[in-house]
Amino acid sequence: MDINIQNKKIELIQWLSTLNDESIIEKVMKLRDSEKSDWWNELSKNERESIEQGIKDANDGKLKPHSEAKKIYEKWL
Repeated sequence: MDINIQNKKIELIQWLSTLNDESIIEKVMKLRDSEKSDWWNELSKNERESIEQGIKDANDGKLKPHSEAKKIYEKWL
């Protein structure tokens, strides 16, 4: 990781450790929470549907052996 980023992180940690203003701490916490994202929400509708169909097929026992999948997709591997 970039040393400059590491230095900035340390500087922020030091600054946060000295804060006594609860409103600033709350703002930082809200910023942190807003930055969290669920990868599922980043997927397109088609991608989510494809994953859900794959899970359904697996649950229904509609699986192919690895060797068969490897033969089908070997030109891309």
